[in-house]
Amino acid sequence: MDRPARRHVTLDGQLLDYWGREAARLDALAQAARFGWQKRRYARKAEQARAQAERSRAREAARGAAPSDAAEA
Repeated sequence: MDRPARRHVTLDGQLLDYWGREAARLDALAQAARFGWQKRRYARKAEQARAQAERSRAREAARGAAPSDAAEA
């Protein structure tokens, strides 16, 4: 019985997932916000979270590990 090798989950891999979830949460808050300034603030924070995720994705790619998004697709 052949078992697939388990990949070591790196901190960048974990951060990639975290920042993706955080960006989605902030986008939902922005859509539900009552005032324009709240929407803009949440949208800005969501964009920062996506930038953080992109940095982690780049470090994972440099390490030679496939990002979790590509593995699921």
